[in-house]
Amino acid sequence: MYVDEKIRCPWSLATPEYRAYHDEEWGVPVRDDRHLFEFLILEGAQAGLSWRTILEKRAGYRRAFAGFDPQKVARFAPARIEKLMGDGGIVRNRLKIESAVGNAKAFLAVQDEFGRFSDYLWAFVDGQPVFNRWATLNQVPAKTELSDRISRDLKRRGFRFVGSTIVYAYMQAVGVVNDHLTGCFRHPLAARAAG
Repeated sequence: MYVDEKIRCPWSLATPEYRAYHDEEWGVPVRDDRHLFEFLILEGAQAGLSWRTILEKRAGYRRAFAGFDPQKVARFAPARIEKLMGDGGIVRNRLKIESAVGNAKAFLAVQDEFGRFSDYLWAFVDGQPVFNRWATLNQVPAKTELSDRISRDLKRRGFRFVGSTIVYAYMQAVGVVNDHLTGCFRHPLAARAAG
């Protein structure tokens, strides 16, 4: 029988899906605009809910939101939004669904201005991830001055469901910040020590 002895961030131990997400995605720097748009939708959908709920509905979101193509989502008409309100594969919250459509339009505007949303987002950290050195979960902040700044700018550009706490979770998910605990095998210090 195979036993995995890797040390992980404690939040990732609840389910095999959490472990896979933690091990393969969370904190990995994302530069692909479609992937960045996906996490923008998913993090906004999570507001007030558990990430587990969103992970379980991720395939439903991919289907419902046109493979996370912001150009297609930006064209969703009111009839499409009504249809999504009946889709059990996603969180059926009108404000969150409408914000995803509005955020797609704002996302495209950022692409028009900066060339890529990735260029816009990563400029906040000069193109390099922030590597934190938290030893325990209670040290990890819910938001920071940086997430406050990004949140304000996103709101100014017309994005919704982008409060500082949501933005910080987004930054963690797409690797703008690396908040793997220092003892976790996914933290760069732990990886170097093991290598």
